[in-house]
Amino acid sequence: MLKKVFGSAVFGVEATTITVEVNVDNGVGYHLVGLPDNAIKESNFRIAAALQNNGYKIPGKKIIINMSPADLRKEGSSYDLTLAIGILAATGQIQAENLEEYLIMGELSLDGNLQPIKGALPIAIKAQEEGYKGFILPMQNAKEAAIVSDLEVYGVENIKQVIDFFDKNVPLERTIINVDEEFYKSLDFPEFDFSDVKGQESIKRCMEIAAAGGHNIILIGPPGAGKTMLAKRLPSILPPMTIREALETTKIHSVAGRVKDNTGLMSQRPFRSPHHTISNVALVGGGSYPQPGEISLSHNGVLFLDELPEFKRDVLEVMRQPLEDREVTISRAKFTVTYPSSFMLVASMNPSPGGYFNDPNAPVTSSPAEMQRYLSKISGPLLDRIDIHIEVTPVPFEKLSDERKGESSIDIRKRVTSARERQTKRFEEHENVHYNAQMSSKQIRQYCMMDEASKNLLKTAMERLNLSARAYDRILKVARTIADLEGVEDLNGAHISEAIQYRSLDREGWLG
Repeated sequence: MLKKVFGSAVFGVEATTITVEVNVDNGVGYHLVGLPDNAIKESNFRIAAALQNNGYKIPGKKIIINMSPADLRKEGSSYDLTLAIGILAATGQIQAENLEEYLIMGELSLDGNLQPIKGALPIAIKAQEEGYKGFILPMQNAKEAAIVSDLEVYGVENIKQVIDFFDKNVPLERTIINVDEEFYKSLDFPEFDFSDVKGQESIKRCMEIAAAGGHNIILIGPPGAGKTMLAKRLPSILPPMTIREALETTKIHSVAGRVKDNTGLMSQRPFRSPHHTISNVALVGGGSYPQPGEISLSHNGVLFLDELPEFKRDVLEVMRQPLEDREVTISRAKFTVTYPSSFMLVASMNPSPGGYFNDPNAPVTSSPAEMQRYLSKISGPLLDRIDIHIEVTPVPFEKLSDERKGESSIDIRKRVTSARERQTKRFEEHENVHYNAQMSSKQIRQYCMMDEASKNLLKTAMERLNLSARAYDRILKVARTIADLEGVEDLNGAHISEAIQYRSLDREGWLG
């Protein structure tokens, strides 16, 4: 007797439907074919125990299971439930007339309980596209899959519920979520708020400009000045994600198995902060079975690299191409996967190996040669992709002890959002440009027109401060964002002079 059950495999951020064909014949043996990995090959032990503990069994017959398409590599333990239901149906232990209307996925425990799977959202999207009636999966993933409308999603806790559903028509409880309600629920209650930050008004202003124009930013300052605290609060002032962005982001986290249990759509922008010992593969993605890396997990959000010079140089260099292209492509002999990686880079660093810079009372001082060696760990091409450099100074006691609350993230976000709206309107004819940081040289000439006084100011500043040529475009981009925050179309001297202040690392002789 032959039965077909349907599961799914995820490649990149897209799913492919897998047909599991179970054939039962006279003889003895259990044969699993169709390029399964070791986790799937071991599934027969889990299935046998789970069925036995729920009053069923794998009969002593010749069972051949084919996972089609047979030339596609299958991996992971999420096919346990698919295989188990297929075996029960093919051996006649359960009646399953409407089995082919459903997609079934789940990892089994030995007692028949279900463990969560990876990639529930892309699988649900594919199931809906291909016209399946429903998707049966572990309870922990049900909310995530239920984001997809027009698909019946059933979260189950035990294999017995699935058996009773097909064999005895015992109804399963459908999971339904209101996507809009889920999306807006936590929007105005960020975990980290700028109102907690005492002092640091100039740095807050810098963060606002970076958020408004999508600019990458580096914070330079001694230990304890508040660099990490400020960086963690940046996602709270970025414009709210659109439903499309939220779906994209949830999809990537779903593939990596990083969506928290019982949460549906991710409405908060991601904030990723990898340790400086991270490898190339962990940062950009890859591996023998490719998985998204940190830069893809921070898609539509913030990637924070604390102590930038401590990262291995080759790790930082692999980020250069994704920073430009806003996606990362991982190629293997048999296939290629592409993960989106449009993120804001926020980096922080101490100005010297000891951490203190030009501070006569510092406990540790570094020689100019040591400082030059330390700063040279960051390559010019990477710095070239960072628009704003700002020095962070420690907060004086009077500010720390002040009881007054600072401006909240929600108020700052209103200004950032209106500046972004101006940019969206300005770049609506350009397909790959959405905000100022993405402007090319041609667009800078078109949208950053200066009057004579501003040109002279920039010329004088570049000569006097020995600013490099790369700083020219960056200054104009940042000045454009400052003008957008003010709601004005033409750049003036005030915008240019403020933007010049944010190029600390470009000044020759910065080391004094």
